[in-house]
Amino acid sequence: MARPAYEKPTLVRNTIGLMNKAGRRADLDEESSLDGIPVTKLCAEFGSPLFVFSERRLRAKIQEAKDALARRHPKATLCWSYKTNYLDAICAVHHQEGSLAEVVSGMEYEKARRLGVPGDRIVFNGPAKTRTELERAVQERAIVHADHMEEICLLERIAAERGERPTVGLRVSLDAGVHPRWDRFGFNLESGQALQAARRIARGGRLNLGGLHTHIGTFITEPAAYGRSAATLAAFAGAVEKDTGARPTHLDLGGGYASTNTLGSQYHSGALAPTFAEYAEAIGSALVDAGDGTTPLLPLLVEAGRTLVDDCGTLLATVLSVKRLGDGRRAIVIDAGVNLLFTAWWYRLNVVPARNTGGFIEETVVYGPLCMNIDCIRESVALPDLKPGDRLSISPVGAYCVTQSMQFIHLRPACVMIDPRGRAHVIRRAEVLEDLTGPERLPEYLRLEGMREPGAVRRPAETGPARRD
Repeated sequence: MARPAYEKPTLVRNTIGLMNKAGRRADLDEESSLDGIPVTKLCAEFGSPLFVFSERRLRAKIQEAKDALARRHPKATLCWSYKTNYLDAICAVHHQEGSLAEVVSGMEYEKARRLGVPGDRIVFNGPAKTRTELERAVQERAIVHADHMEEICLLERIAAERGERPTVGLRVSLDAGVHPRWDRFGFNLESGQALQAARRIARGGRLNLGGLHTHIGTFITEPAAYGRSAATLAAFAGAVEKDTGARPTHLDLGGGYASTNTLGSQYHSGALAPTFAEYAEAIGSALVDAGDGTTPLLPLLVEAGRTLVDDCGTLLATVLSVKRLGDGRRAIVIDAGVNLLFTAWWYRLNVVPARNTGGFIEETVVYGPLCMNIDCIRESVALPDLKPGDRLSISPVGAYCVTQSMQFIHLRPACVMIDPRGRAHVIRRAEVLEDLTGPERLPEYLRLEGMREPGAVRRPAETGPARRD
């Protein structure tokens, strides 16, 4: 008699209890509403997936950061990092709260100007400024930090042609004890490049010396690293003034301030990340200690991005299917993929249901809708028994998700902002096919017979559903 075929047993782990090593399990929570508006109502009105931003939370974060800096430095100014999230509505809130615009490209510079930000309230960083962009920045008195010697030479030529002497600062690469070290931006301090660049500006006769800027890394959870960079930059400012007679106009401590997101490599929750007040304390104390007690502190610019906006953004998504993988794990497919959640590749994003569905809590793989095996939002997250049509809340996604999102396989969804009175506003409509094909040009010899004429697709209403469920 033939033996029955062997069937590998499937073991399914059922999570019991409400505690883990760090306390109560946050992944057992539910998020049925955002700033008082039910998730189901938001998705019904604006579609799914849907980016939702909290204006109330954003303003509170900005005011908290400004207050922390003001208590520790007499002349500190917050700058909003456009690359983090350059939606007009997000940027407008920052500028209403008094922040400068920090941009790293001509596109971002133009975006800030079109929004109404004067040139002298724009900090222009970045390693790839074109001649046209620098000419405009000089004309509009932007705060320019040169990244390399070729840029200084180009600015000198522009100054000679214009018959004026613009103010130009330096990006400085320094060792703040952060590894891996970011040394690709600016002039190296330890090798003497930064001092040579400062001498070129101060003694070259074409430019005036501006501020000193440094950007030591990204998602840095050690406030002391900013204290070290502030002290080093202040000491360098003193050395430059002693050597050239030119006093830098300001110090600028670039971004990298962490949000409460959780890095994939972290053991503990990102909720344990430092507060902005801790960063401000480290910077302020270091600058006071570096001073001589008689010379006024140089004005301070602080470029913040992720720490201010990340926690203010949520992506609402819908379960499309539930399945079992070959190894027995439960998996779900949702309508939002890594084309929208680029940061899912390095963060353990919070994924919670919009309602309590009951049933066993089980470790679940969360996949997006892309026809790519890399489209995984979470390799494992404890979720209840979900069914197609159930809504999920994914956060924090306020930083870099919108600016790094792409039209890959699916078009990009709508973005809404909930104002302090609990009203939802469309701040970017959902895309239609024309948004993707608009810049394309099809040679006449490739045109197919019966091809629909461009512009035949009607755009959806600004406030209508972003997509049918």
